[in-house]
Amino acid sequence: MANALGCDVARLGSAGAKAMAVVMGEADIYVHDGGMYQWDSAAPSAVAAAAGLHVSRTDGSPLIYNEESLWLPDFLVCRPEFAEAALRALND
Repeated sequence: MANALGCDVARLGSAGAKAMAVVMGEADIYVHDGGMYQWDSAAPSAVAAAAGLHVSRTDGSPLIYNEESLWLPDFLVCRPEFAEAALRALND
């Protein structure tokens, strides 16, 4: 995806730290495709959405919580203007 969008990759700590980097304007896109438990993304996704950012699964579908399975396979947080290009790069 970084090559498709012509962007740099930055390594950070937890899912929350990475999502907050986007919220704070230190990063434009955060993609997590290795899976995580719902509790690892619930607060970061709520804060990101409240900040007006795009939050979804990597296929563009909404994050759904309180499901029988607590595993969430993937997670995307980005500035709204990058959502379409990021989703296209992730799904092409």
